[in-house]
Amino acid sequence: MIVKIILALVVIVNGIFAITFIKDYIAHKEEANNEPIKPITLAITEFIMFFLSTFGISDFAIGTVIYSKFKWTDAKKLPGTLNAECVIPVAVMALAYISSIDVDITTLIVAIVAQVIGAYIGPRFVVKMNVNIIKMFISTGLIIAAALILMGKFGLYPTGGDANGLTGFKLILLGILSFAYGALNNVGIGSYALTMATVYAFGLNPGIAFPIMMGACTFSVPIGSMQFIKFDSYSRKITLYAAIFGSIGVLFAAFIVKSLDVSMLQWIVVVVIIYSAFTIINDLRKTKK
Repeated sequence: MIVKIILALVVIVNGIFAITFIKDYIAHKEEANNEPIKPITLAITEFIMFFLSTFGISDFAIGTVIYSKFKWTDAKKLPGTLNAECVIPVAVMALAYISSIDVDITTLIVAIVAQVIGAYIGPRFVVKMNVNIIKMFISTGLIIAAALILMGKFGLYPTGGDANGLTGFKLILLGILSFAYGALNNVGIGSYALTMATVYAFGLNPGIAFPIMMGACTFSVPIGSMQFIKFDSYSRKITLYAAIFGSIGVLFAAFIVKSLDVSMLQWIVVVVIIYSAFTIINDLRKTKK
């Protein structure tokens, strides 16, 4: 019953965004059609980008590079584009994973609610901290987490598990960490890899990271994205193509993820964590230069 309520809320929240976007697109159809982007190239890009995003590879990172390189949108509209374009594909992810992967409902709700709250009230604390120091600690932590998982894969360290939920202190700690991850999203540090590492460290089934990751984002991102629509600070064509072809990519990837065994998911977790760690390190290097 509770799962059905969560799924209904996903549809309602993202449905409101979809209606807002469609109205805006119709009102500015000519402007959207004149955006300098080749339709076929854009369709392929969105399919691949959100196919990879379903596995935890940041669509924000990929989109930033591609959209800037090909000048598909200017710097002013880039943040709004990255947020608005992922709303519908992430909603599809959430619906696919929450309904099909066995996860304890209390654990799911705690993680989702905590991360959504962190995304909204966390920035007031995060902005007072040195972002580069935060990134340094996080990248180090991710590398250590990946090393521990690899050691577990080769029988050198006991780690991971197949539990579908948490209780007691671990559940409280998951809520605190999820709150922090939601806040860190606002300084450009994605929560996917962090969630994967946490789920694995707590002995949960690696697959449970997926409904938690997508569930949190699908409630927090649409609200902010509607503000970008209101202030005309996003690419309408990219958002439209992402909603269509990005969602198709998500469905392809979701089918693959649900058919993989735990061992294969563990390798995916390792790849995503290492990728995310070195993305943060590379960002730090650029900042210093």
